[in-house]
Amino acid sequence: MKLLIVEDDKALSATLNRRLTKHHFVCHEVHHADQVLHNCHLIKPTHIILDMKLANENSLGLIKPIRAALPHVRLLLLTGFASITTAVEAMRLGADDYLSKPADTKMILKSLLGEEESQPQQDYELQTMSTERLEWEHIQQVLNCNDGNVSATARQLGMHRRTLQRKLQKKPVVK
Repeated sequence: MKLLIVEDDKALSATLNRRLTKHHFVCHEVHHADQVLHNCHLIKPTHIILDMKLANENSLGLIKPIRAALPHVRLLLLTGFASITTAVEAMRLGADDYLSKPADTKMILKSLLGEEESQPQQDYELQTMSTERLEWEHIQQVLNCNDGNVSATARQLGMHRRTLQRKLQKKPVVK
């Protein structure tokens, strides 16, 4: 099993490499978006871990070219900026799974191997989103519709651009 780790954080990339090598993956690391497709053709990985933010670039645009080059690769998108909007977009573009950081090795392995949860689903109480999380999701959706244009998003939401920028810099609330 060949794994291509696309991560701009070299320490995290090295950690993933070390941990997944113990689970019989032959790991290769890439730290820049412009090297991804070349390495896909060169290495022909069976699995890919793709960080959503590579430096100042969004790697969602790499999913379709990767999928075209390697139609049977298992593609996991890993992000520190998780939102429902980006998760839906990643899956629509062709990612097999989507995990938010921090993700432990066990979760990453299950995702890479396509394993379902081994425990049966239990009936959990339906938890409603907090108003802060709901606002964050709505902002992300409108921002996505405006192709990341903050000014257009602020106009559409009826708020000042600087206010929107402050809201975007805050980490989203978990619920």
